[in-house]
Amino acid sequence: MKKVLIVGGVAGGATAAARIRRLDEQAQIIMFERGPHVSFSNCALPYYLGGLVKSKEKLLLMTPESFQTKYNIDARVNQEVIRIQRDEKKVEVKNLETNEVYEESYDVLILSPGANPVVPPFEGVDLPHVFTVRNVVDIDRLHQFVSGSNVERVAVIGGGFIGVEVAENLKEAGKEVALVEYAPQIMAPFDEDMAQILHKEMLDHGVELIVGDGLKKITETHIELNSGKQVEAQAVVLAIGVKPEVKLAKEAGLEIGELGGIKVNANYQTSDPSIYAVGDAIEVYHRLTRKPARLALAGPAVRQARAAADHIYGHKQENKGVIGSSVVKIFGLNCAVTGLNERAAKEAGIPYDSVYIIAPDKVRIMPNSNPLHFKLIFEVPTGRILGAQAIGKGNADKRIDVIATLITMGGTLEDLKELELTYSPIYGTARDVVNIAALVGLNVLHGDYKQVHVSEVRSLVEQGATFIDVREKNEFERGHLVNAINIPLSELRQRLEEIPRDKPVYVHCRSGQRSYNAVKILQHSGYANVYNVSGSFLGICLYEYFKDVTTGREKIVTEYNFK
Repeated sequence: MKKVLIVGGVAGGATAAARIRRLDEQAQIIMFERGPHVSFSNCALPYYLGGLVKSKEKLLLMTPESFQTKYNIDARVNQEVIRIQRDEKKVEVKNLETNEVYEESYDVLILSPGANPVVPPFEGVDLPHVFTVRNVVDIDRLHQFVSGSNVERVAVIGGGFIGVEVAENLKEAGKEVALVEYAPQIMAPFDEDMAQILHKEMLDHGVELIVGDGLKKITETHIELNSGKQVEAQAVVLAIGVKPEVKLAKEAGLEIGELGGIKVNANYQTSDPSIYAVGDAIEVYHRLTRKPARLALAGPAVRQARAAADHIYGHKQENKGVIGSSVVKIFGLNCAVTGLNERAAKEAGIPYDSVYIIAPDKVRIMPNSNPLHFKLIFEVPTGRILGAQAIGKGNADKRIDVIATLITMGGTLEDLKELELTYSPIYGTARDVVNIAALVGLNVLHGDYKQVHVSEVRSLVEQGATFIDVREKNEFERGHLVNAINIPLSELRQRLEEIPRDKPVYVHCRSGQRSYNAVKILQHSGYANVYNVSGSFLGICLYEYFKDVTTGREKIVTEYNFK
């Protein structure tokens, strides 16, 4: 009979335990969890604050009793593994309720300790109104505190997934919320141009958003930032990030990877073949960069746990690495991402280009049709798809799941162009935004036309470049680039003489479709130096909006027309 010990529950540990039981009815399986809850919905924690999850009990997925009755798994809560004796294949366990320390032997040990919130040594970090969010106990403490009548303003430090979700849910609970991010943007997996859409959504819903400024100290009444700015706060939530919990592994002499996570092989074995590790504590292989990575997501942790359990019992499995797919809701927007963004592609030394499409998420005459902002990143010159980002009120996750599948299969722009997807006017368009992005990407890749990105527009405007706005006159009058020339597409063929042939010409409309047609007209009329603005006027507005309203820069757009 095989004896398997598992350190940590939740996604990784609980999945490994359940899979081992399905593979071996006779195995003795013991799972240790130092907290009071062995299986809970980690990713749903912030939604308890906003009331979407009605009670903390709803967060609990399995109890020790249910593990015992359903799986014959001995799940021990409030029990911390404090030492691994590798030579004797034993662990030391501390019962946190009685302080008793005892030993337990193992044939196989699986480590799934997760990651701890990063808590830098800020002044005031130990004050009673400062919180982190890792488990049900944490979120319940925070919920009880902010529910008090004296808490009106909350400062959330960190603009990653947890910080953004906590900020949104606290706002939904009626609190005044300030979200502080040290980097120039929130949500690092998104590129800067796409992140501005998220910034606007936060501002539009009353969140005080502060980027490019970090926390300096916390007092009983406010926080102070590096800039000297003070923000009133009766509660502070630290969501700066997480770091792998490797103390137990390191003390046992297991190899730690270059990024600080537990190093594992393709089968999730550590440097000790009898010890496996899965989840947020390990380093994984990124299939696109071909380098080690850390990925604190539940989906990969579940797959790793199953693969480790399978390997223990000799079942073959193929480790293709990770690509990093995720989705987050920010008020009215669904925001999804997969693979590499531009920054990651550049850091990996991969030659790339990107296209930015704004297309309806379903047929325009449908009452709930909305724009979907979609960015596709691809390798040059192969057209291999590297990543994508989608933001909109509709099914952004559906589109990113399509791209994630193609990346996993080594797909290219040609594959995406030919992809046959379901269609009905109430669900999508006959040519979906992902297909459109592939067509645009192929045009750029093959040199059928040239483009500039929204991030390049300001410098061109400031240099006095020629911009042709092919929207209709009434659209132009509601807002336009300060030096743009308005020649509607419907009049373009009759007004070619107004467009210079001896210098570059940059064309845009509202979302990119009319300007593409205008570029083709100009090319066929002998214009050789014509560029389409990727993302067009709506993309320009969104890119410039947040920076202008927060930095006081001179506007290059007369009005911000987002409709």
